[in-house]
Amino acid sequence: MNAEAPRLDFLEVAKDLLPEGASYDACVGCGLCSSGCPASGLFGMDPRRFINMAMLGMNEELSTTPWVWACTQCKRCAYVCPMGIDVSLLVGKARSVWPEEDKPKGIVRSCAAQQMDVSTSAMGLRSEDFVEIIEETVEEVHEDQPAWAHLKAPMDRKGAKFVVNQNSREPAVEPEELAPMWKIFDLVGADWTYASKGWAAENFCMFTGDDDAWKAMVKTRVDAINDLEPEVWINTECGHSFYTLWKGIERFELEANFEAGSLVTYYAQWVREGKLPINSDWNTENIKFTVQDPCQLIRKSLGDTAADDLRFLIRTLVGEENFIDMTPSKSANYCCGGGGGFLQAGMNEERRAYGKRKFDQIDATEADYVVTPCHNCHSQIEDLEKHYDGGYHTTHLWTLICLSLGILGPDERKYLGDDLRDVNLPEDA
Repeated sequence: MNAEAPRLDFLEVAKDLLPEGASYDACVGCGLCSSGCPASGLFGMDPRRFINMAMLGMNEELSTTPWVWACTQCKRCAYVCPMGIDVSLLVGKARSVWPEEDKPKGIVRSCAAQQMDVSTSAMGLRSEDFVEIIEETVEEVHEDQPAWAHLKAPMDRKGAKFVVNQNSREPAVEPEELAPMWKIFDLVGADWTYASKGWAAENFCMFTGDDDAWKAMVKTRVDAINDLEPEVWINTECGHSFYTLWKGIERFELEANFEAGSLVTYYAQWVREGKLPINSDWNTENIKFTVQDPCQLIRKSLGDTAADDLRFLIRTLVGEENFIDMTPSKSANYCCGGGGGFLQAGMNEERRAYGKRKFDQIDATEADYVVTPCHNCHSQIEDLEKHYDGGYHTTHLWTLICLSLGILGPDERKYLGDDLRDVNLPEDA
């Protein structure tokens, strides 16, 4: 790291970040933060040591340790800490003092790509390209799946109940994964639209430690959503953008004339209302499933209410006896190692070492599939399977929902194994 880089007074910053009524003097050194942190040991650091070094005024060491890029800011340390001390907040401050040229290039590139266009896409997909890809994909569905010749993906429709965002990965590299979500919206009669501006469901600027860039991305999205006057901005299955948007609105005091909602929650609501009649009849071979709890969606945002919705959905989809939960689970679950920008940080060896705890959790369930309602989780857990030879598949909720309903097209099965590739194919396939 550049020797001219500014240094933080970590002790003063740490005191400012303490929750009301808390004190570092009350820390008993129990080590719960470190024992529950998969990043412990990477670069010779762990959460307890980070805090102790801050208390000792070791500003040089904390301002330069690459561990701040291995911490995924998942907040499990704060979740288990008796005093509620949140090391991830201090890590975020530490990231902010790194010179731009010394930060992980992948994270910086993703943030820079977001700022190139009003799309706010971390993959650099421009708004006009997004609109064109959506239109072309709708046309392909009409041609290839006659039963869905009526399917629509509205764009910039003012006054729709829901404005829906979209992770860049689908339109950029796997547009075949777009239609399952649209089909679900069609089945339940959802009144929805995309926004052509600020449509992207990722925000790596938050992970660079650059608050100005984070704010700019959130404001672009909030302004675009406000312009369409929906009741609800509905986040896709991913947790990352849900947290960055509502937390950004709160942190930067932006005016948002809508509610923030998660698609996972709405899936569960629509099933309970009978609008989405999913079932497990298709799972005649008793294939086993487990689920990953995205930190950004569960522990950092909606808590166990959303985790319970996840489990309700999967049990209904695959059968009670075919669901095996991880231990620990829900808000206590471990981060997979895909968040916080770690996937883009170029530290593959460390990222996979971090992810070994998640791999071991999955392996212990002996599940055939891991359902991952988060794109970073999906990429990380899929990579862990390949690296550690796990033998499981990683899939989205929308895939299983459409599979259950017999509406999953033949080209929409990318993340299914041979055991499910031909199950419940539509009659017109």
